Amino acid sequence: MNVIKKIIKYILLTIYNLLVAIFPIDRKKILFESNLGKNYTGNPKAIYERMVEKGYDKDFTFIWILEDTSINIPGKCIKIKRHRLRYLFYLAIARYWIFDCRQPDFIKKRQEGIYIQTWHGTPLKKLGLDMEVLDMGGESNLDQYKANFYRNTKRWDYLLSQNKYSSEIFRSAFGFEKEMLEFGYPRNDILINNNNEESIEKLKKNLGLPKDKRIILYAPTWRDNSFYQKGKYKFNTELNIELLKEHLSEDYVIIIKAHYLVVDSLDTSRHSDFVYTFSPEQDISDLYLVSDILITDYSSVMFDYSNLKRPIIFYTFDIEAYKESIRGFYFDLELEAPGSMVQTNTELINAIKDAKKNQNKYKEQYDRFVKKYNYLDDGKASDRVIELVKSLDS
Repeated sequence: MNVIKKIIKYILLTIYNLLVAIFPIDRKKILFESNLGKNYTGNPKAIYERMVEKGYDKDFTFIWILEDTSINIPGKCIKIKRHRLRYLFYLAIARYWIFDCRQPDFIKKRQEGIYIQTWHGTPLKKLGLDMEVLDMGGESNLDQYKANFYRNTKRWDYLLSQNKYSSEIFRSAFGFEKEMLEFGYPRNDILINNNNEESIEKLKKNLGLPKDKRIILYAPTWRDNSFYQKGKYKFNTELNIELLKEHLSEDYVIIIKAHYLVVDSLDTSRHSDFVYTFSPEQDISDLYLVSDILITDYSSVMFDYSNLKRPIIFYTFDIEAYKESIRGFYFDLELEAPGSMVQTNTELINAIKDAKKNQNKYKEQYDRFVKKYNYLDDGKASDRVIELVKSLDS
């Protein structure tokens, strides 16, 4: 199997290098991708949609890399699939790459190209060169992983950061020495600009959510060591849906949104009146806006959601194992968490029922959290990226 992969990689690299040699770079083409093409979301989506609002699709050709090219995207764009000939062609000729994840190792950026790496979250979990253990999808050679990671990040010309804290970590974790764009996160513009009753009611209707119940969003991260194969992870949780339904269904419903790398889900078919599940294609920002409470664990959703100043509950049933043997943290979550930390379903139910009371209890901690991580999220981060592109294009 490894031999076949090497042959495929060699063929793709040969084709890509040939395209680079034949075709000049096109200064008016911008290539976008989010979450390895698995969905249309995140910072690239926010930047793209703001560009469309400003009419840039009349001046530039926009190309989106997607696994599912039937996804509806506003504005005028070309949709292509990863690892196809058109993918290689547009990678070779597009002057601008706007991505939130790394590209395959064999892809080399042209010298005239501009790679804006937006990344996909403020880090709690250790990343890249800072990692001390590796058990990720069967990968265990930490030195090789770091070498591959660093080689990939060397291609980035600009790196987007949500805050000063992230900038300092990114320098270390990515070995990044070029220009840091401390702009705030474009994907959070919607949380500032659309946090109003009219927008939220419209979203609830479009998502098929009830208007007479409070909505809980459960959005945990993935576990590096719980997988089917590399890049395909299990939905690992101890959430007891039946128990939660018994105690909460009169007043609440739950939205479950798994990480985009997770390929399976909880069986909620018997609880369709209480649990609403959404696929990886669903933009989580919409789910933030419609929810009244967030339940998460070690996911960067905590940083984005705190822009809304709504209750956050941390369901950390495996925190010691996660800290010690899976990934490790940059800061002590138990000291900084802007909400209750619970480890059992009973504690979780009580924290949900006491969410309003606990919001007051954690107010000072919550305010410190927002001040540290969200001070740049002002609804204009996308505009700042666009101004950079305008300056580079002039």
